[in-house]
Amino acid sequence: MFVAPAALIIILALFYPIGYMVWGSFRSWDPSQSISETEFVGMANYVRLWMDASFWESFSVTLILAFTVVAAEMVISVGLALLLDRNIRGMSVLRTLFILPMMIAPVVVGLVWRYMFHATYGTFNRFLESVGLPTVDWLRQNPLLSVIIADIWQWTPFIFILSLAALQSMPRSALEAARIDGATGWQQIIHIKLPLMAPVLIVTMLLRLIDAFKVLEVILVLTGGGPGLSTEILALRIARTAREFREPGEAAAMPNYLLMLLMVLTLGILAFTRWQEARARRIKFAAEQEG
Repeated sequence: MFVAPAALIIILALFYPIGYMVWGSFRSWDPSQSISETEFVGMANYVRLWMDASFWESFSVTLILAFTVVAAEMVISVGLALLLDRNIRGMSVLRTLFILPMMIAPVVVGLVWRYMFHATYGTFNRFLESVGLPTVDWLRQNPLLSVIIADIWQWTPFIFILSLAALQSMPRSALEAARIDGATGWQQIIHIKLPLMAPVLIVTMLLRLIDAFKVLEVILVLTGGGPGLSTEILALRIARTAREFREPGEAAAMPNYLLMLLMVLTLGILAFTRWQEARARRIKFAAEQEG
């Protein structure tokens, strides 16, 4: 009885839309039709996508973007957290400043970076001109790199805050035991801090990776998916397939490829997380025994 309201909300808000999408992916669907009027075509939409070079190009752009930004954000965030894990005057102000980028609407982020990357009066080209270097048409010559830079700027604070929280909540007894045993700063980071942070970092990485696969607004404002298909991620391809090409069936099949990939990644990461948690418990227990 107590669980029923929450279960009903989950079914209506989560499982029904997913089921609707999966069912629609097996139909030949004209936008003027309701789904009950469509024709069942089995795996035809999936087969067409499998043979579609443009779909796989968008899929590869999505993978490159997602894994690149998450890897860069993890390295930068954990490095900053390790540097700032100490008593610093004004730390609360620093945390507030770090959080600001992720509080800005993605459309605004896209507009800001679009102006900064502008070939004529953008901030980057003005700097290059001031030091005597040739200017670069960022959004045409390096469109994917431009998107990656904007995403890293916006979402590094998210991972940084969680990494710093994980650092400051770890048991100090383990670090004290390592210092007594003569461990250097690098040895403490590699053998104590990172293993104890691993469960939080892995979950954070998984959440950020899932979110990176769905980024849309920044790319839409910054490059519009161009030039060509160089920054057309899968989310933008899905929208264009449904709206411009008027193929809702194929559009419904596209995210299912991504959904299967995310399920495999999620199960693998969760299995690795359990192994890391067991390792962290062993390290903590050994430190307590030694203490």
